[in-house]
Amino acid sequence: MFSAILNAFKIPDLRKKILFTLLIVLLYRVGCHIPAPGVDLDLVSQTVANNAAFGLLNLFNGGALEQLSVFALGVMPYITSSIIMQLLQAAIPTIEEWSKDEAGQRKITQITRYITIGIGLVESIGLLYTFRGAIRTIPSIPGWIAPVLIVGSLLAGTALIMWISELITQRGVGNGMSMIFFSSIVARFPLALVQTFSNTANTVWINVITAVVILAVLLVVIFVVIYIEDGQRRIPVQYAKRVVGRKVYGGSGTYIPLKVNGANVVPIIFASAILTIPAQLAQIFSSTAWLQKVANFLSGSTTGGVWYSAWGNWLITFVLIVFFAYFYTALVFNPIDISDNLRKQGGFVPGIRPGANTTRYIEQVMNRITLPGALFLGAIAIGTSILFSLTNSPMVQQFGGTSILIMVGVALETMQQIESQLKMRHYEGFFK
Repeated sequence: MFSAILNAFKIPDLRKKILFTLLIVLLYRVGCHIPAPGVDLDLVSQTVANNAAFGLLNLFNGGALEQLSVFALGVMPYITSSIIMQLLQAAIPTIEEWSKDEAGQRKITQITRYITIGIGLVESIGLLYTFRGAIRTIPSIPGWIAPVLIVGSLLAGTALIMWISELITQRGVGNGMSMIFFSSIVARFPLALVQTFSNTANTVWINVITAVVILAVLLVVIFVVIYIEDGQRRIPVQYAKRVVGRKVYGGSGTYIPLKVNGANVVPIIFASAILTIPAQLAQIFSSTAWLQKVANFLSGSTTGGVWYSAWGNWLITFVLIVFFAYFYTALVFNPIDISDNLRKQGGFVPGIRPGANTTRYIEQVMNRITLPGALFLGAIAIGTSILFSLTNSPMVQQFGGTSILIMVGVALETMQQIESQLKMRHYEGFFK
């Protein structure tokens, strides 16, 4: 692995991409510690600590919410707008046509940005209303200036996060949205681990055993995720022979590799984003009691009994992961296009007629192999959360199977991108 890292830094283009990504992530983490102007950070921190829904948002925002920093909204508005556009893409034929050419994709990107800014504005006003008691009044300055500055800072931070996410995707390594999300969760991991070791509710040995168990589970999750990511269903393809002049083309056999988990870590990120929507709405409508209860319930709050709230959170997380696994796979994988390309190139699946029959066959195979991949992801997400809940560790309050899967999945996806770059230049990669 160390030789692969050294090889990556030997390639000028790849080295620039890695360093650029690290620099952008570092700038993002610095921005998470720059508070919005005119707020009392102690009151903000107390409010976040006493609300389970805010605690979930604070985790996914890398601790920026408890400081009400300029990046307090995190990447969630961008993820939410991406989900909205992908749902519209599946429902509106015009948007689906846009996704098939470069000019249309630019339109989709532009609309996604506008939706992100709109969501960011609504959430900024919601945060302002939630933390209105923490706004400081400055003498000789009109009282309306501080709220405007806070909303403007949060909105500017949302736009900046969206921009740097796109920069990472275009010029760096990995998906920018996933990398920002990944860095936010990883930033909270050392603090949670320290809290686990120093938990005064348990003895020192229990804290040590708990930390060892959590790290062991993390290693098992890494192994299982890699195993699922490498799983494929290979559909054999045969090409007919063609005689052009004196040369014979085709006649060879190959296969179509269908991944068991074709959606990678996207279903987990989307499920996490959906679970935070009630918490975001609860910010805006803080006086609505039932909405606060729903937000706490989906955030795994211990209010009303730990198992009652936790089981509801786990069940909904599992269902959302399975749903988005199928949904995203259907978006990125088009059996009709694959079937048409095979027919144009003179290829066919042995025993299956070209055309509609091939399309149905590929679609059936993809649906069958997506199910175990989605169930695996959901089971790992809630399985590790259930195990952690039995340890009564502080880490349970901040981390669960979903967070670990996001960390492992994004890290693995980024390593695979670096791996492909190394192999293109005849270097050994991370995976032997």
